[in-house]
Amino acid sequence: MNSAPADSPVKTPVKIGLCLGALGIVFGDIGTSPLYTMKECLHYLPDVDKTEGVLGILSLMFWALVFEVCFKYISFVMRADNRGEGGIFALLALSHKGPESGESGIKRGLGIGTIVILVGAALLFGDGVITPAISVLGAAEGFVTFNPGFEKYVVPTAVTILAGLFFMQSKGTDAIGKLFGPVMLIWFLVLGTLGFIHIFDSFEVFRALNPLHGFNLLWNHPAQAAAVLGGIVLTITGAEALYADMGHFGRPAIVRAWYFIVFPGLLLNYFGQGAYAISHPEDSTNPFFALAPDGPLRIALVLLSIMAAIIASQALISGTFSLTRQAIQLGYFPRLKILHTNAEHEGQIYVPLINFLLAVGSISVVIGFGSSSNLAAAYGIAVTGTMVVTTYAFFRVTRLKWKWPLLGAGALCASFLMFDLVFFGSNLHKIADGGWLPLAMAVAILAVMHTWKSGRNEIQEKVYGGAITELELSHVAKSKNITRVPGSAVFMVATPKGTPLALLHHLKANKCLQQTVVLLTIGTVEVPSVDEEERMTLECLGEGVWRAVGRYGYMESPSVNKLVERIRAQGVAINPQGTTYYFNREMIITGGNARMFEWQKSLYAFLSRNARPVKDYYQILPTQIIEIGLPVQL
Repeated sequence: MNSAPADSPVKTPVKIGLCLGALGIVFGDIGTSPLYTMKECLHYLPDVDKTEGVLGILSLMFWALVFEVCFKYISFVMRADNRGEGGIFALLALSHKGPESGESGIKRGLGIGTIVILVGAALLFGDGVITPAISVLGAAEGFVTFNPGFEKYVVPTAVTILAGLFFMQSKGTDAIGKLFGPVMLIWFLVLGTLGFIHIFDSFEVFRALNPLHGFNLLWNHPAQAAAVLGGIVLTITGAEALYADMGHFGRPAIVRAWYFIVFPGLLLNYFGQGAYAISHPEDSTNPFFALAPDGPLRIALVLLSIMAAIIASQALISGTFSLTRQAIQLGYFPRLKILHTNAEHEGQIYVPLINFLLAVGSISVVIGFGSSSNLAAAYGIAVTGTMVVTTYAFFRVTRLKWKWPLLGAGALCASFLMFDLVFFGSNLHKIADGGWLPLAMAVAILAVMHTWKSGRNEIQEKVYGGAITELELSHVAKSKNITRVPGSAVFMVATPKGTPLALLHHLKANKCLQQTVVLLTIGTVEVPSVDEEERMTLECLGEGVWRAVGRYGYMESPSVNKLVERIRAQGVAINPQGTTYYFNREMIITGGNARMFEWQKSLYAFLSRNARPVKDYYQILPTQIIEIGLPVQL
């Protein structure tokens, strides 16, 4: 009887804290959509009665949020978690056949299903460029609503904000990140309050809850239907983040934050904007900023909008960093320099190259398009494309992982796909107006991922398979032709079997072997993180030779030093500071019989030359490393 009351005070603050954190990370993108969505929808409105048109738009907005977010993502997709983690790579891992905890996923070929899911991942990179640009542009344009002369300063202001934001990435976001949740809570409260006040301008907006108003708008004006739906899509941009960021806060916290704070705030604001548009049919001002009266309150709203846009952009940037690390760990992306900006939080990372590319891309997009209205033409392709891929991947999970019957899984996912394809198709007209940009970026990213994975598979087969797998190291180690010298050596091995080529070259050249030899393999399993008790296995091969296998999840960064400390703790005579580490340095030569296109072979050779060396990726001191060249012909 006494345990319940004692637990309640502890659990409630934790729940509130998780919900608050989710507001700052998960809902930034979808939460800043009111900045530009209604304005764009009104721009695409057919030549109809203003009240009829606004009711149709509000109806489509409402049911888009209900179906895509509440029904599809929250009720179903978010239940497909990989040990609590979500995201496109979680679906990729779950949709694979075979064991969860083995390294089989890393060696698996690239089937059609895998490639389709990688398309979704590639589209998310394009979203990471456009979202910061349109969010910051939309917020900066608020100054124009009370001073039209400020229009010429919108682009420079947006560029300055973005430049500062990307510059600060290397400093870490821990301190300012603590403000994200409270600021976004204020943001959603302001959204709801402003919308609620203006709903009284026209009570007719409540008629929009009837889906027939949206259906009639599209049915009676088929020529403009695609343009209208292309604007409606902006309402649900950011829905993917609910699933992608699920591991940070858990599904319950995200669901509570959505239903109690975000969803009501968005609905009230959209309906308030709609009521304002009906009651002020001649006003061409962005209805979002028009909700606040001229003067200090509107200036405050603009400043708050900029803060919300920065938070939304930060969430996308951090998400892209995390997506990159996952792709690297799973073998779909070349190794890049990854820095941890907070020693206490594994997930807070900084990827310099990706940050630079995002900065150049976002700033170029702002300068090139010049306004949120122009950029809205390019927005939506990546979002809706990812939603289509998510539905496909979810279907694979229901069939291969959950073993649902085909009829049930097919009917549910078909309903998802019908709406996703309608939204995706409605955005195809945007390709000529800028929609080609995220598609081009996605194609480039997909080419890199496909080429890198295919190249690694070919090298795995050519170099690390075959005759040397049966060599008995214990016999070699006690050979009279081999001199055992004091010290310890770690040979990095690509596969947890056979004899590494680096060791064979070492024996051939030096005719000696250290007293303690560890063959260390680091593998990535298709789970977000590995329990510490499953982190490493150690096997004695005899004659002072050991084989160790370290396992890491796709959201973890491997640490060779910690693995060596574990090996020493298990009684192996190895000194981490005095150990020599041996690596193969692959030198790619094209012109072989690898099952790759010639352009892929050349691209892989370029990526391999410029990828971060394994020795640097594992953060080992250069003075402890010996690299052995390994020519490989693809």
